[in-house]
Amino acid sequence: MQVPHNAFVLVADGRKALFFRNEGDSDYPNLQVEHAEEHANPADRDQKTDAAGGASSTQSGADAPAVAQGGSNHASGGGAQFAPSRGSMGETDFHQQEEDRFAAETAEMLKKRALSNAFETLIIVAPPKTLGELRKHYHKEVSNRLAGELAKDLTGHTVADIEQALHNA
Repeated sequence: MQVPHNAFVLVADGRKALFFRNEGDSDYPNLQVEHAEEHANPADRDQKTDAAGGASSTQSGADAPAVAQGGSNHASGGGAQFAPSRGSMGETDFHQQEEDRFAAETAEMLKKRALSNAFETLIIVAPPKTLGELRKHYHKEVSNRLAGELAKDLTGHTVADIEQALHNA
């Protein structure tokens, strides 16, 4: 992937965003850190206080209403029968919620920078899930300046590794 001189490169995941400016040319990028942001986001299990709730769709035993003599009891063959079901309420993944919120905030920052003409060309490198969340929040000006995307997690890599991955893409 060609990274033009002075292009703005965002390398992000759900909790870390690195903002680079290419001081090199298209063939030999020289990424210089312009800004770095890291957001604490503990594992989901560390953010929860309780297990998911449960629900039961039937009553049984002493809690079941009494059927009057001569009345119809569906469970004994008088009509449609429904198996008791036990489900759990959908569990909230607080860790993923926080990653999605961080991606939305990052997209908002890109919007502000695009509207203030802080960059003409933008390249984004992020894991597929984060990239998808960022795309949901792209402003028109950000989309207009977007020159490329790379669906990889490179936030933990060296600048040289990031430059090489962009060059190989």
